[in-house]
Amino acid sequence: MATNLVNLEAVGKVYGTRALLDGVSLGVNEGDRIGVVGRNGDGKTTLINILAKLEDADQGRVTHSGGLRLGVLTQHDSLDPAATIRHEVIGDMADHEWAGNATVRDILTGLFGDLHLPGFDKGLDTVIGPLSGGERRRIALAKLLIAEQDLIVLDEPTNHLDVEGISWLAGHLRARRSALVVVTHDRWFLDQVCTRMWDVQRGAIHEYEGGYSDYVFARAERERIAASEETKRQNLMRKELAWLRRGAPARTSKPRFRIEAANELIADVPPPRDTAELMKFANSRLGKTVFELEDVTVQAGPKELLKHLTWQLGPGDRIGLVGVNGAGKTSLLRALAEAARTGGEAQPAAGKIVVGKTVKLAYLSQEVAELDPSWRVLEAVQKVRERVDLGKGREMTAGQLCEKFGFTKEKQWTPVGDLSGGERRRLQILRLLMDEPNVLFLDEPTNDLDIQTLTQLEDVLDGWPGSLIVISHDRYFIERTTDRVHALLGDATLRMLPRGIDEYLERRRKAVEAVTPAPAQQSAAPKKTAAVNRAAQKELQKIERQLDKIGDKETKLHTQIAEHATDFEKVAGLDAQLRELAGEREELEMRWLELAEDA
Repeated sequence: MATNLVNLEAVGKVYGTRALLDGVSLGVNEGDRIGVVGRNGDGKTTLINILAKLEDADQGRVTHSGGLRLGVLTQHDSLDPAATIRHEVIGDMADHEWAGNATVRDILTGLFGDLHLPGFDKGLDTVIGPLSGGERRRIALAKLLIAEQDLIVLDEPTNHLDVEGISWLAGHLRARRSALVVVTHDRWFLDQVCTRMWDVQRGAIHEYEGGYSDYVFARAERERIAASEETKRQNLMRKELAWLRRGAPARTSKPRFRIEAANELIADVPPPRDTAELMKFANSRLGKTVFELEDVTVQAGPKELLKHLTWQLGPGDRIGLVGVNGAGKTSLLRALAEAARTGGEAQPAAGKIVVGKTVKLAYLSQEVAELDPSWRVLEAVQKVRERVDLGKGREMTAGQLCEKFGFTKEKQWTPVGDLSGGERRRLQILRLLMDEPNVLFLDEPTNDLDIQTLTQLEDVLDGWPGSLIVISHDRYFIERTTDRVHALLGDATLRMLPRGIDEYLERRRKAVEAVTPAPAQQSAAPKKTAAVNRAAQKELQKIERQLDKIGDKETKLHTQIAEHATDFEKVAGLDAQLRELAGEREELEMRWLELAEDA
């Protein structure tokens, strides 16, 4: 029987007149891996602070087992600003001692990219004081993980980590023996790490077995049973449930939900996006040209981030953009945005960006735009537009869209100055969409947003007809909202990855593990000329355009098959065309992979 590590008995906590926790009783045992979810402000952080005895409960009792070794990562670190990274993370260990410790090496490499901490001027001897909040957070996480713990409590550990760092952290936590309680909005991470979920809602904690996907199924089923009217049954959870059940990659090896109940629940839910319909509408709004890049070089100061880039963003394209920090993801969006803002007059350091005449761009940057703090939420939205056209005859008022984004009628009268960081982020996205753009750039849109708000944003984007580029470390959000993944791997090129983020992580892993060839081997292989590399890059981009066209043809054929479902002869002919396209796709993808390796 597993040993109980922490126990909460009838715990209550009140702020002002609001009960964040009301008579909560639960426990954490050895081997537990618990994910904590809920809306921002509902008490997730308060719960784990009380659990870790960082904060006192107003009523009830919190008990820790004797000698409990507890490690906590809060949203505000307690590092000594005058100390060095070495002092805080490594402590008194001699160089030969920590360098010979596989766990320490793994943690430093996983969180910082190398034992010598290449992102810091003086490596381990860098003083902590002048560092950014994100850098300090990684240092605090490294310090916590290097110590031996019985229970680790983490509050938003994936903040300031890129896709690679999050993937590494998930694998590291799975391999540890420590019990775990983690608050995060990263749904992919929850699926990878957790075996139980706590859902914080209106002062109560609802417990579920399994990771995030299992939680979605179980909660949707619970709400179906509890619903007393159809309007309660029509919730966003059902749409996410349908996506997970029908098309998303397998996320847990042993799902605990009832398959038959899930199928019954989603029987009348259409796929998240009608791609063919959205493409058709996007073409009518945008025409043939959105952005076309010809032999473009993108610079940040004197540094060339992208060279000889020939690429195009077409009408209705939904692109997820991933890459190593500093590779140029944000710089690429800024170059495109500046070209659009100036009607094509502002051009990059070299090459040419052609902007479609009908392009109306909305750009969500990582910085939250300052709004007049005295404005009310509804007023801030109405200043952009009173009503918004969602396509196909659908229209929403500013108030209705506010509610869609979690601003209740009461909340709509809150002054902007009183909003939290996450609420301001929500309002910024809402104002962008209210302006009816047909091209949308989202740079880290998931920052400060809770899971419920993320599902609401995904739901709005499902029906939004236009071209979309998303930069995000949130793998789940990218997979949910985009159709293709492109990557900047730090070699000044942009590559399409047919297998998405899995392929990106594989390529990065190989790059890190690559061993420099011996001198004899280096001289044996003739060095490729820049011209050969450039030719390979051009062929790669040509293949990517061909793959895009095949994807469009496949979508049209699927639509035709659905329209002629009862005409077996017609369907057989269409199916033959589909198989032929599949063969072409396979050949192109094989050639693409060969060229990618050469380049």
